Amino acid sequence: MTNSSKESIDSEEVNDEKLSSQQSFKRIFLNLKFLLIPAYRIKSLSFRDREYERTVSKRRTIYRLINPLTIIGLVIVFIVTTLAVFPEWISPYAYEEANLYVGNIWSPPSSEHPLGQTYGRDILARIIFGAKSALIIAFPSVIFSVIFGLLFGVIAAYYGKWFGSIIMRIGDILLAFPGLILAMIVLQIIGRNFWNIILVYGIIGIPIYARLIRGSVLQAKSLPYIDAARVVGARNWRIMFKHILPNCSQPIIINLTFDIGGIVLSLAALSFLGYSDQSLIQWGTDIGDARYHFIDAPWASVWPGIMIIITVVGFLLLGDGLRDTFDPKLRNL
Repeated sequence: MTNSSKESIDSEEVNDEKLSSQQSFKRIFLNLKFLLIPAYRIKSLSFRDREYERTVSKRRTIYRLINPLTIIGLVIVFIVTTLAVFPEWISPYAYEEANLYVGNIWSPPSSEHPLGQTYGRDILARIIFGAKSALIIAFPSVIFSVIFGLLFGVIAAYYGKWFGSIIMRIGDILLAFPGLILAMIVLQIIGRNFWNIILVYGIIGIPIYARLIRGSVLQAKSLPYIDAARVVGARNWRIMFKHILPNCSQPIIINLTFDIGGIVLSLAALSFLGYSDQSLIQWGTDIGDARYHFIDAPWASVWPGIMIIITVVGFLLLGDGLRDTFDPKLRNL
């Protein structure tokens, strides 16, 4: 290497050092406010910081939600919901054929009836239509409980005093009775039809959601942003349902999935005991009909029982995954 090339390389390095030092001094000069004033923020850095926190938060939520057990629960819930929404397309027989009493026929599985027969009716078709009966009662009941439970819980927590005490004492009275026994008594009085079952389970679930939301609202209503809303002039109903309720909805979402599985299990027990609408195809009814044929026709009670277990476990796994994702007490574990 010649002396001229060495000199050119040295000069380039010197120029690079000068440029970097000039850029550093320029950045320091432009950001003197940031260096000297503690509360000063640079807009570009603040924007990058917000975008980073938002991205990291979303990634953590997705990573917590994507785990094997939660995925299994989500797949089970998706399959059961698909059976409930499209039973006429999936079932090998129509609803009338699946619910028609043919005779004392308990045929084993065959090519025409893959899961066997119960009273001459195809078990596979009854399992598919049973999913529709279970979810078409469970979902409206839970929605009814959530709506009125949120309403009573928020009012009881926000206003407190004697009004809130009356609401919560009524809820305590309902919670003192076992849900299944209370449902049996009420349905025996008012009738065992489809709408009465939804109404009974909806009322039974109201105190649970009222107590759940009441604890969250009691914590939220003392926070500074609620005081700021009052100073601005927001009315009580706007504060309750616009500012407080959206920040207390996570426990409701988590408990909702658990509650659906519980209602499906309770409906199975109710229909097994004969306190359900007999015009509906239900898994518990099939188990009750086959309890005297467990030795000679075990398939008649095993398959509906398996469907009950799978459905309940699916909603429990999904609820457990949502709790791990959204519960603030478990985020840092």
